[in-house]
Amino acid sequence: MTHQTQEKTDNIKLAVSAIVLAVFALALGDALIKQSSIDFTLWQIFIVRSGIAIPFLISFVRIRTCATPIKPENLFWTVLRSLILVFMWLLYYISLSHVALAIAAAAFYTLPIFITLFASLFLGNKVGVKGWTAVLLGFVGVLLILQPQADDFNGYTLLPIGSAICYALAMILTRSKCRNEKPLVLSLWLNLSFVGVGLLAMLMIRLWQPSAAAVALNPFLLGEWTPMWNDEWRIMALLAIAIIIGSTFAAIAYQSGPPAMIASYDFFYVAFATILGFAFFDELPELVTVIGILLIAGGGILAIRNQPRA
Repeated sequence: MTHQTQEKTDNIKLAVSAIVLAVFALALGDALIKQSSIDFTLWQIFIVRSGIAIPFLISFVRIRTCATPIKPENLFWTVLRSLILVFMWLLYYISLSHVALAIAAAAFYTLPIFITLFASLFLGNKVGVKGWTAVLLGFVGVLLILQPQADDFNGYTLLPIGSAICYALAMILTRSKCRNEKPLVLSLWLNLSFVGVGLLAMLMIRLWQPSAAAVALNPFLLGEWTPMWNDEWRIMALLAIAIIIGSTFAAIAYQSGPPAMIASYDFFYVAFATILGFAFFDELPELVTVIGILLIAGGGILAIRNQPRA
């Protein structure tokens, strides 16, 4: 596809709106998990959340047009993209048992740097000084908000960086190999992958039968299935809505705009998480945090201004 064709088909307003909505939905989902204080295992979240989401996604695809097939046009790249995103979640959550949350989040949010780099290497996108400045402004804003401590860094910090690389690769695939796929179909296959990996992991844990010490060390990965009542099902339903919105609109964003520009808006997750922390938990942000949010917003504005006018 030529640059001219891409320029005609890109929709910058749609791309920016979609990524902002996506990261807001994902931040809201994480805030709901924190507020509920329910100790689900990762595999239970994968299976139940996506199990709720899948019937709705199939219905949405059919409502939009009965002619739209559930099977993607390119099954291989869609499945590969989905598995890379599932692996992204695994690496990040494994790191949380060994790395402070602020350190893990700061390491993970190197992802716009990787997206910008991969877009330049694999897609031939011209980033330029303004593009890199936008990414670096956002990253500095994240560091100001999270304020990671140097003493907390260790070898496990490489895991969220690996997670960021996985996310970046998945978004590059979204742009290059899955651009013509329906976003709802991409979201559907992502959630099918969540369920499949979750069931496989639970089977392996059942066969392995880890020791009590191993479970105590990694309860989020090796713990027992948590009994679910009305409140737990409501939380899972909200998480299903969040993953539907987040995964669908992230796909729309990277299909509709240059990855280097969209990457600058992925930083908004941290800004939204800070704002939701104040709304949900009365966590009043400090002045340096407000400055960090402003830097993230400034990076996003600069990223848009860096795009050539059609």
